[in-house]
Amino acid sequence: MSILVSPSPVPNSNPVDLASAVLDRDAYLTGLLNQVMHHDASVQSVDAWLQELRDVFDGLRQRATLWVRQSVLPTTHDEEWRFTDLSSLRKVTFESVSNQPTGISLSDINPIPEAANRLVFVNGIYAPELSVVAGLPDGVVVSNLTGLPLGYRQRVQQYFAQTEGAHEVFTALNTSGIQDVAVIWVAKNVVVETPIHLIFLAAGESPTISLPRCLVVAETGSSVTLVEEYRNRRGAENTENIYLTNAVTEIWIEENAQVNHTRLEEEGGETFHIGKTAVSQARYSRYTCHAITLGGKLSRHNLEILQAGEQTETTLNGLTMIGGNQLADTHSAIALNYPYGRSQQLHKCIVGDRAHAVFNGKIFVPKPAQQTDAVQLNRNLLLSPKARVDTKPQLEITADNVKCAHGATVSQLEDDEVFYLQSRGINEDDARNLLINAFAAEIINQIPVPSLQERLTQTVNSYQSVTND
Repeated sequence: MSILVSPSPVPNSNPVDLASAVLDRDAYLTGLLNQVMHHDASVQSVDAWLQELRDVFDGLRQRATLWVRQSVLPTTHDEEWRFTDLSSLRKVTFESVSNQPTGISLSDINPIPEAANRLVFVNGIYAPELSVVAGLPDGVVVSNLTGLPLGYRQRVQQYFAQTEGAHEVFTALNTSGIQDVAVIWVAKNVVVETPIHLIFLAAGESPTISLPRCLVVAETGSSVTLVEEYRNRRGAENTENIYLTNAVTEIWIEENAQVNHTRLEEEGGETFHIGKTAVSQARYSRYTCHAITLGGKLSRHNLEILQAGEQTETTLNGLTMIGGNQLADTHSAIALNYPYGRSQQLHKCIVGDRAHAVFNGKIFVPKPAQQTDAVQLNRNLLLSPKARVDTKPQLEITADNVKCAHGATVSQLEDDEVFYLQSRGINEDDARNLLINAFAAEIINQIPVPSLQERLTQTVNSYQSVTND
């Protein structure tokens, strides 16, 4: 992760000349790049303002494209990817789509009832007929690029693709194929009372690639609750459709603003999901993230927090629940660069069958960050002898007046706990599921959307623990 120091920029040269001089280092990655570039060109809007914005973005896209061409897909020889093998991804040839599939209905997107407004993207393409944007408070914008009000069009350029880590290979690939952006903008001192729901739906039969992009700006003193959801049209139980979702969400939280963010990844069992959440917090701001990972053959979530002012507060809650042969990787990095910063992180994994969970959490506390209070804990529950977890919580501290702690636990269901419940008339399977539910409830109960709490609790209740494979 490059949350503290970005890679050296591409030398100032004519982009065309530099592009012609750069050799493609990874043929497969170049193939993905060609697909997303073709995808973008095939859906160019005739809207004059959007074309103008795309022209402004061209510099970003060209630099990102050069980074991709000079990069290679990570392998297990890279420290940040040593437990996550992308060789299965290389075996699939993905193609882009330029049209939405027909017949998508509300039952496919499963909107949460508490959200008065939602944006829906199908295969990365905005679906206005499934979206609801009405009755917003003054100063609140919920839109894709084309629908942005005139006063916000230039302001978006000040924030888009400006967070740290822009040159990470999958982030650069996303920027190279910019097609559209979900924009959430909350003006100064505005409090949004109901959640805003972002739904990124995958639908189709052939292996496809989509590049969801989201930009959230919470101005000074504002407050917003956001639910960001990635799902398959047929549900997480679908084991047929193969596709790649490469998503990037950038969140800017200005002074004394608050963002409560729930991220739910519930895609099909044969899919690949690579996600980045990059957050910049100004002083006195508060950010809470509930990251839930349920689906995907291989999923990776990079969560990068930059505290850019004193007295910021960051709370990260995570729950991964996987089975079969799934692999779910969570990498987080929190940079507490100023005094009196606070962060609290709890990430839980429930791993069954032959599944493999990975957690790598980093907390950086440099010398200026005096009086920092940071806590990080990863707890893992293995439900099968062949289930696996690799965990690596890390603290890097150079400040000398801080309160920091980190730890990790790996355990199985305790026989005496199961026996105790059986002695109270509960059968063994129900006893085990009750204990699994209690383990997950600590995370689920903190999500500020009751219907989503209920939905996730039902998912946990239906989860079948496996002790032998």
